[in-house]
Amino acid sequence: MPATRAATDAAPDAPDSVAEKPLERPVERPVERPGASRLTGPLVDSLQLSALPMMACDPAGRVLLANEAMRTLMGDPLEPLPMWPAEVAALCGWPAAMPPIGQTRRSEGWVQDSREQQRHWRVSVRGVAGAPVRWLLQIEDCQLEDRQALAQIEIAALMGTAGLGVATFDPARGWTTSASARPPQAATGRAGGGSGGSGGSGGTAGAAGAAGAAGQASRTAAMHGQMSVGRDLVEPESMVEYERLQTALRQRQRIEARYAVRHPDMGRRWLLTRVEPADLGTGEGGFSVVTLDVTEEETARRHNEQLLHELGTILDVSPAGIAYLRGNVLVRCNARFEALLGLAAGAGAGMSVEALMTRCGVNEQAALTALTALREQGSFETEFQCGRAEHAGQWHSLALRRAVAAGGQRQEEIVAVLSDVTRLRAQQAELEGLERERELMFSLSDVGIIYQRDGHIERANQAMADLIGRPLPQLHGLPLSELYEDDRVYWHHVAQERRDLAQHGRARGERRIRRGDGTPVWVQVSQRPVDVANLAAGTISSFVSVDERRRARESLLAQAERTRAILDSVLVGIDTVGDRGIEWMNRSARRMFGGELADFIEQPISEVASSDLDHPLRRTDWLATLSEGQAETFECRLVARDGRTFWVVGNVVATGREAGSSQLNFALLDIERRREAENQIAQARASLQRIIETAPLAIALFDADNQEVLQLNQMMAAFARRPASEIRARQPALWLPGPEAAALSVDLHRAVGSTETLRRELYRPADPETGEPARVWDMRIVSLVDAGDAGAQLLLVASDVTEQRAADEARLEAAIAQREMLVKEVHHRIKNNLQGVAGLLQQNAQRNPEASSAIAEAVGHVHAIAQVHGLQVGMTGPLRVRGVMEAIAVSVQRMFGRAITVEVQGPAAHRFALTEADSIPVALTVNELLTNAIKHSQGGAIICRMVCGEAEVGLWVINTGQLGPDFSLAQVPSGISGLGLVRALLPRKGAAISLDQEGDSVIARLKLAPPAVTLLEPL
Repeated sequence: MPATRAATDAAPDAPDSVAEKPLERPVERPVERPGASRLTGPLVDSLQLSALPMMACDPAGRVLLANEAMRTLMGDPLEPLPMWPAEVAALCGWPAAMPPIGQTRRSEGWVQDSREQQRHWRVSVRGVAGAPVRWLLQIEDCQLEDRQALAQIEIAALMGTAGLGVATFDPARGWTTSASARPPQAATGRAGGGSGGSGGSGGTAGAAGAAGAAGQASRTAAMHGQMSVGRDLVEPESMVEYERLQTALRQRQRIEARYAVRHPDMGRRWLLTRVEPADLGTGEGGFSVVTLDVTEEETARRHNEQLLHELGTILDVSPAGIAYLRGNVLVRCNARFEALLGLAAGAGAGMSVEALMTRCGVNEQAALTALTALREQGSFETEFQCGRAEHAGQWHSLALRRAVAAGGQRQEEIVAVLSDVTRLRAQQAELEGLERERELMFSLSDVGIIYQRDGHIERANQAMADLIGRPLPQLHGLPLSELYEDDRVYWHHVAQERRDLAQHGRARGERRIRRGDGTPVWVQVSQRPVDVANLAAGTISSFVSVDERRRARESLLAQAERTRAILDSVLVGIDTVGDRGIEWMNRSARRMFGGELADFIEQPISEVASSDLDHPLRRTDWLATLSEGQAETFECRLVARDGRTFWVVGNVVATGREAGSSQLNFALLDIERRREAENQIAQARASLQRIIETAPLAIALFDADNQEVLQLNQMMAAFARRPASEIRARQPALWLPGPEAAALSVDLHRAVGSTETLRRELYRPADPETGEPARVWDMRIVSLVDAGDAGAQLLLVASDVTEQRAADEARLEAAIAQREMLVKEVHHRIKNNLQGVAGLLQQNAQRNPEASSAIAEAVGHVHAIAQVHGLQVGMTGPLRVRGVMEAIAVSVQRMFGRAITVEVQGPAAHRFALTEADSIPVALTVNELLTNAIKHSQGGAIICRMVCGEAEVGLWVINTGQLGPDFSLAQVPSGISGLGLVRALLPRKGAAISLDQEGDSVIARLKLAPPAVTLLEPL
């Protein structure tokens, strides 16, 4: 156990907690010790009335008087203090640290209970007046205090990390806030001033200002600055929402409000406050308020709305008509598009591509040719003369572009651009030669177009200059290689263009070019020759930025891969079924069906269905009965390809209706083991019923919720000493005496949900009314169903072991008496022999003064060995390292008359033990290090410290002194000096020693690790 903390003052402290879990010992009535009657009446009454474990003891450690809580905790009858566990006795200060009369000693430490769990105890001991002195001892369990402190730390870390402000209104205590959100001065004066029905104008109870702050310190400071939001901070446009929040606070209603404030330090911030009412355990109503800073989220949302508004405005004022078609059907268009076609507002929605071309005056044959070109080339352009009388003589241009949707799959998505080209047609009739070439180059103003020849740009439009970020005059004569990262990439594209131009008469592809500032941008390049017969005449290339589209496509591809990877990692089988059958299935589904994905592609999912005609996987009406996103659950049996049959529970969801390709997604979970477990439980219950009816043992079946007896046999009636009719459907308190019923009820409560069997012996005293003799029952309780399940039951089995326990007790008493006699004899002989050796050595030192120092050192070694043998008396197994260290320190302190301070650091010091072979060498080493520290120290304290790690322990000896300038422990020869003896005595494996100078102190460190030390199991 770690080092305990002890303090002595003039008066005892008031207890503040009660031990929760008593140590398991047989329950017997206490017998008052001699001297208990001499205790004063008020003291006895106070001790009996105290809820904390308390007792009184005499100088010999005998228990004079103890209350019921102490007997429950430490066992009844109470053993004397010398017989208590070592760590408990040390915590009490027995025997050397007991306080004098009128003073109190308090100490805290960790001990182990009967379940081998560490318990945090606070022990108070006070000297009571009398002759001789007596002590009053009180034990407190600090588990609740430790849990509360840990919870406060965890809440503070969570609140500080997330940047949240939280406040809770309790009618008994008012507003309470988390410690992590409380400013240095209490800021709760305004928290909730307008809530709880008080009707004030105060702010909301807590706000988070951590979002956007850099680092933990900034988040905490911002949160402290927004602990309360008053009406004067709320922006006018958010006042309505803020008043709605205040009304909900006053009426204690659930609400979620978003509003803007003008913070004096952080400026304009958007806050999201949520009020959550709750009913407290006292029956009174309370509520919590959580506020989060959502400034970045609100700013992004408003920015997106502004961008959509700007884009809509641009489309509405554009002189060109623009329309978007999906699945060859017009989905959306601007007003200009409908006006150019002579349609009423909103009449264009739902128009097909064929109807659009017919409206433009294209005949059926030309429309078929246009659709073929659009499907093969991805684009189509035409000009037509308006046939309507009111627009006679006007020419319109229709450009159709087929888009490739993100994800790599081609979708029927078409962008149509309709323009009034009447003036262009008029100019086209007048222009000749070069004018025709220029008009072709600059017909599409939103696409970057260049005319290139011999690897240089001859002419470019402004869109191209904007695209690559260079002034338009600089593009004339610019080598095309300047647009690429290096010449190698440029010549690669040139070779590809020449090949495509020779084969297809045009080249098209996506490339990454370099802007004027060096930043890369992805563009779609479409290149056609001016003269197909003469490629040297140059080509015309169009550049369209696809940077945004490419990034979106890569993001969607990555997201799809991540989604499929996640689905592959889950234990639920996922199957996607389309019109043609199974399209995809994850790893769990493949393992469940007994095959690979290729074995099931385009196969109906009914391939794995059983022969039942009404099997859910054989249904064909899922798409007709399920709407988008709707799910239906079913349970059925499947047959895998390898012949396995098993039960699954699953659900089916219909998706993809909006995209025009409906799919069914099946999620299947294997429940075969669950069904087998249900069958086994049914069989076990039947077997249990037969055992209860026929077993010769006392057997009873209890309801875990109310502890009523459900079933019992005749032996159980004999165990309870009552007829079975008086036991069935009743709790233990109705058919057992009070103490025995309470103990049985506690045992039943502990067994609920436990995976281990609870075993205890129950002593039934003789019944003077019926003449029933005293009996001892070996009682075992086991939980049949895990905790939390409905209908949990407990099985009690008891056997009569009265004669067996009487025989065992007789044998044990005889063995204990013989062992104690042998231990005392061995202890006496070892003590006499070591005293004789020490006496002889001291006589030799007197006769030979010149060897007195060496003999004195040998005497110290003998005393160290004696201490080790003394520690081994009365115990088995390896020696604890702590006990050896403390015993050697006491021996050296007694020999030299120099005070030595013993310290223990680290957890679980009691777990480190020495092997039998290494105990004496380690003891001699510690003795030599302490002796050297006393001999060579320059005054000051001598400290012997034990430092415990996870699997190793260090013994440090610290004294004030100075090592030589060239001192090295490795140069000290073995066996000549004290340090040489230490090096010679150390175990060969698992032990290391060092001697270092740190400031004015010399520190000797002895490090012990397995196999030199053994790490014992927890007590």
